[in-house]
Amino acid sequence: MILLKKILFLLIILVFAACKNSEEQSNQDEAPQGEQIEISHATGFEIETFGNYTIIEVKSPWPNAEETFKYLLAEEDATIPEGTEYDQKVEIPVEKVVVTSTTHIPALEALEEEGTLKGFPGLDFVSSVKMRELIDEGEVKELGKNENINTEVLIDLEPDVVIGFSIEANNKTFETIQKTGIPVVYNGDWTEETPLGKAEWIKFFGAFYNKNEEASIIFEQISASYAEAKELAQTAEKQPKVIAGSMFKDQWYMPYGTSWHAQFIDDANAKYAYAESEGNGSMALSFESVLADHQDAEYWISAGQFTSYDQLFSTSEHYRQFKAVQDKNVYSVSLVKGETGGVVYYELGPQRPDLVLKDMISIFHPDLLPEYERVFYKALEE
Repeated sequence: MILLKKILFLLIILVFAACKNSEEQSNQDEAPQGEQIEISHATGFEIETFGNYTIIEVKSPWPNAEETFKYLLAEEDATIPEGTEYDQKVEIPVEKVVVTSTTHIPALEALEEEGTLKGFPGLDFVSSVKMRELIDEGEVKELGKNENINTEVLIDLEPDVVIGFSIEANNKTFETIQKTGIPVVYNGDWTEETPLGKAEWIKFFGAFYNKNEEASIIFEQISASYAEAKELAQTAEKQPKVIAGSMFKDQWYMPYGTSWHAQFIDDANAKYAYAESEGNGSMALSFESVLADHQDAEYWISAGQFTSYDQLFSTSEHYRQFKAVQDKNVYSVSLVKGETGGVVYYELGPQRPDLVLKDMISIFHPDLLPEYERVFYKALEE
């Protein structure tokens, strides 16, 4: 009898163990293995695909963000495993979209999805010829201003997703939109600190259209073009000295040496006057300090809103003391504008860093690209 009880006890243990192993195996089977999309330069997002659905994690929605966001992009018939965590769900491929920055538009065009754009805040800032045609045809609606989007018009458009950006955590407009059931997804391309890092966010947009492969190919072409231009620049025999930025309310705002703008100058094989400075964005300097330390700079690029030397001198005659001004080597992006006044550089530049770099190479080393026609940077008018 005792022996029988022992045998029954062992059988119960074996059955329990088998059930547990079966349950663990079942849980393992239920946890799908995704495939990471390669992100080689951008640091602000990750993409993992699972066949008919995708998870995007945005790690830097705004500077110094303490929270990240996970977005579930799922096809209509996708089965999502129980317990999958996400902040917003978007059905893909999207057919109607609202974006909120001109930097988002070139990605839509490169993916041949510009026709899906249905609303934008500040249409006059849009420079793209293709997009302006759609605007003129009434295909894209005006949504007001970014800080005060007309939510009534936006809701009437019934977009599949709103791709927004924010400078901080609190955004009442986006919260209002999300309460209506329209998903809002944060795009942090502008927080990237390298030229190719910004451009790689085309992969973020590709995921919304089931065009991961196409987006990767487009980025690789841009990356290869950038690398080729950088390599060409290294063959230059001279490194000219460069200053950048412009005055605003008695302060000269100069890009930090670790900024994405300064990296272009370095990759174009030129000496940036403030290359040793560290920080994001621009630092505020006095006019006197810039003049005292870098009056001999051979080139001045990104000269604010100036388009002519007359404008420059009407602001301050002291600009005449710079060598770059005396030699007529001042270049600005403000001369190339779209039909309604939008500056093309601010729209297309982040998506096409290879063209920005070639512009700079053609300025600093004109013998290396003698036939090149600059896209963004033009010399100030006489």
